[in-house]
Amino acid sequence: MNFRLVFKLTGKVLLVAAAAMLIPMAVSLLYGESPLPFLLSIGLTGVVGLLLSRIRSNDHFFPREGFFAVALIWLLVGAFGALPFFFCGRMYPELGLFTSYVDCFFESVSGFTTTGASILTAIEPLPRGILFWRSFVHWLGGMGVLILTIALLPGLGGRTLHLMKAESPGPVVSKLVPKTSQSSKILYGIYCVLTATQVVCLKLAGMPWYDSIVHAFATAGTGGFSTRNLSVAAYQSPAIEIIITVFMLLFSVNFALYFLLLCGKVRQVLKSDELRFFLGLVAVSIVLIAINIAHMYATPGESVRHAAFQVASIISTTGFASTDFNLWPEFSRVLLVLLMFVGACAGSTGGAIKCSRVLLLCKCIRREIRQVVHPRVVNVVKLDGRVVEEPALRSVLIFFAAYIAITLGGTLIVALDNFSFGTTFTAVVSCIGNVGPGLEMVGPMGNYAAFSHLSKIVLSLCMILGRLEVLPILVLFSTSAWKRS
Repeated sequence: MNFRLVFKLTGKVLLVAAAAMLIPMAVSLLYGESPLPFLLSIGLTGVVGLLLSRIRSNDHFFPREGFFAVALIWLLVGAFGALPFFFCGRMYPELGLFTSYVDCFFESVSGFTTTGASILTAIEPLPRGILFWRSFVHWLGGMGVLILTIALLPGLGGRTLHLMKAESPGPVVSKLVPKTSQSSKILYGIYCVLTATQVVCLKLAGMPWYDSIVHAFATAGTGGFSTRNLSVAAYQSPAIEIIITVFMLLFSVNFALYFLLLCGKVRQVLKSDELRFFLGLVAVSIVLIAINIAHMYATPGESVRHAAFQVASIISTTGFASTDFNLWPEFSRVLLVLLMFVGACAGSTGGAIKCSRVLLLCKCIRREIRQVVHPRVVNVVKLDGRVVEEPALRSVLIFFAAYIAITLGGTLIVALDNFSFGTTFTAVVSCIGNVGPGLEMVGPMGNYAAFSHLSKIVLSLCMILGRLEVLPILVLFSTSAWKRS
């Protein structure tokens, strides 16, 4: 293991994180708030980042180093990203928020992993700069802090593909163009354009500029942190709900498809099996839930609107709420929990298992059934008209097994807090799927404040495991990864 190079890369990412804190500090100054929480955080993060980035190392960098570096970087970014919350809690003790570093770490990790789970019992009393930072980390983590670093620091060399593979969501990762740094710039270009478009749309719908930017950041990263205690429901605006619904779905689509659209390859986009599966699942879920909750709302249009918003919010793993779906019938609640497992498309900013993996699992089951019926027939699994190699299928099956095992293990540990099964199980499912809200105590109008420090740490690790799709974090616990040879 080339530890020196891993620490050097970690230092460069921390420098980017320190620079990112300048933006919410400017927001604090704009609203006449004290910039001290960000000044102290920038100082500490910048010093550590500078010291690590100055380490001399050789360029021996392989997939093992890539996975190790990504896991370490996300843990440290979450730890240093918690500093503004920590110093805010010290400066404003009367708020009774961010009273422990564990709470700050939970909130930071939830932000960077675009989970949106919160320990805050009251959001609106917080300073504007801190609220901005909460949602801005969604935007930074949505596409990936390492992909952002690669885009800003293309001099990282050939090691960038190993980093991109370790951080990017989905069973198969490929470059859009030959240079990885150029691919990162293209992805962030699309990301920025969609975000800016949503900001303008929300402003035209009547949302203030500050709220428009913050909610656009949260939507783009499919995170779900809002400036209001009641989330999007506080605005009581069908236009705002419809705009956010559309953009939650747009950010749930594989960004490579947007690149193909820019290249004029519309037919190739329309032939995407994952896209059609995703859109079909969304449509069916909306219809089923709208029918199930029709008796709770005055008009069919209102039930369809709320059903569409919550389905888009959960399957995109954003976590916004237009209503308290915790009060919906059991069928609708169970369906939303199932969507928490499925998640968005691979290559999007969404989390959970991903539609491509679920689709491949279904195809593998169908292949096994055909193999039983016709033992001598050679059956292959295809996606988008191309044969999926056996190693890729094996990795999907291993990922699914590990995902379920970690979910059950996490549930067992969190159960020590002695909350109901609905609260405990959906809290873990929501965190590992980077969704945010669950059911009962952790529903859309609830929070995670009541959990013990142990449970908050476990849930934070579940968030990182889910965001990095299990393997990079497991590499940290592998003895062979720590060997130098």
